[in-house]
Amino acid sequence: MNPRACAITGHRPTRFCFGYNEDHPLCKEIKERLFEQFQMLHDRENVQTFFVGGALGVDMWAGEQLLALKEKSGYENIEIIVAIPFVGHDSKWPEQSQKRLKSLIQKATNCIVVSQEANTASYKKRNYYMVDHADFLVGVFDNAKQMRSGTAQTVNYALRQGKQIILIHPDTADTAYLR
Repeated sequence: MNPRACAITGHRPTRFCFGYNEDHPLCKEIKERLFEQFQMLHDRENVQTFFVGGALGVDMWAGEQLLALKEKSGYENIEIIVAIPFVGHDSKWPEQSQKRLKSLIQKATNCIVVSQEANTASYKKRNYYMVDHADFLVGVFDNAKQMRSGTAQTVNYALRQGKQIILIHPDTADTAYLR
């Protein structure tokens, strides 16, 4: 089986009941589910490349979970691609968060800058780029809510593109499979 790829999408911390508190049990559970899904995709579907979007929240957690998985025996072939919308998209973040992203980028296999323009359209372009280069999408998202967000837009785009989608519910950490 040829190596496959997975894109990851999800909400920023402000969309979660726990906000920026990563010590909250639900946040820890979501991170565990991400790790489990990445491991399963690698083992069962030969997913070796993972695209993360370089945003606060799910993107950062996913990148760090993938780095932890890559350290395990048998997972050294994992490639982590950080896709950022434009250079400086993190300029208004707290310094600690900027350092966290910089560390993720340094440890990743590659970092791709999707657009030279610093505007909201570049985020959509980044999200679509990741989906277009992936076979799977893992999203931390409540598909039942009719929410307008970049995550919803990305999930809906992946559905239209016929991608296999794994959703982790942001309020329960339950997992659902689409397609």
